[in-house]
Amino acid sequence: MQVHVRTTQNVFIHYPVASVGDRILAYLLDLIIRIAYGIGLTFLLVDLNVNTIWVWIVLFGVPILLYHLFFEIFMDGQSPGKRALTIKVMRLDGTPASVGDYILRWIFSFVDYYIFSGLIAVLTIIIGQRGQRLGDLAAGTTVIKLVNEAEVKSEQIFVQQEPDYKPVFPQVMELNEQDIELIRQALEVSRDGANVIPVMAITEKLKTRLRIETDLPPVKFLYTLMRDFQHYATR
Repeated sequence: MQVHVRTTQNVFIHYPVASVGDRILAYLLDLIIRIAYGIGLTFLLVDLNVNTIWVWIVLFGVPILLYHLFFEIFMDGQSPGKRALTIKVMRLDGTPASVGDYILRWIFSFVDYYIFSGLIAVLTIIIGQRGQRLGDLAAGTTVIKLVNEAEVKSEQIFVQQEPDYKPVFPQVMELNEQDIELIRQALEVSRDGANVIPVMAITEKLKTRLRIETDLPPVKFLYTLMRDFQHYATR
């Protein structure tokens, strides 16, 4: 499975979902960091003869408990372990995860990781085929593998247009990036395999959905929708 991320240049980059092995290694690295922090802090507080319970809770318990949530929010979907393994949290639709998504993943992590020693998380990731543990299923996220740009498959999904281009169908803003990706795929199948069935099917569906009446040929109609979407999306 791949996650399609659209760049600011209107290019879709296809990132592979992180493997179970990468995710386990990243988790173990984060665990080592938390253990090292806990041991170091314990020696420090004992050496300073700190006996106040709330100081221990604030300095010891809170950072360890909120470790993943804090780093994923402030490191754009990565913890130190994830960064070392070049993986990160991303929504399935290719958009960055929100703070709410990170919170949902963190809440469900207590089930994923601490019941049956993480077996639930591993089984859910393997069985689901989308790289999702329970927290990801709740948040609509997954974890992708960040690879070198030269290794990433990317596609220019929008056609070039003139600077003074005027959109034809303003209803196109009812569509989203997934709809545009389906249009691109249908056009690609038509071009490469001479199979016009997907183009005809998606044309009729979009005409009905967007309440459009036009005599444009199906292929030209779909390319026009893509141009219109690009025009509005880049403004």
